[in-house]
Amino acid sequence: MKTQSKTDWARVRREAAADTPISSDTETELYDPNDEAATAAFWSAAKVTRRGRPVAAVKRPTLNMRVDADVLEHLRGLGKGWQTKVNQLLREAVGQGKL
Repeated sequence: MKTQSKTDWARVRREAAADTPISSDTETELYDPNDEAATAAFWSAAKVTRRGRPVAAVKRPTLNMRVDADVLEHLRGLGKGWQTKVNQLLREAVGQGKL
């Protein structure tokens, strides 16, 4: 279900058309949005960061496999990050020559 925006877009359009100064508090704001040089300097120095999981150096392939329902239930019961834990268990088994 899509939620309705609470933004008054008609007001936004009116204010943009009027080209009125943006209200800001120079004591607490990082820059004055009405000063083009300050705005350009702020955004040129800004560092954009990626949200979510960091990019892996080596992309791991996706695996689709079938397991018994009780096994899957137990694995999911390990909690958040259970897939990573399963990968670690498999890596240890391979390293010990069990697989």
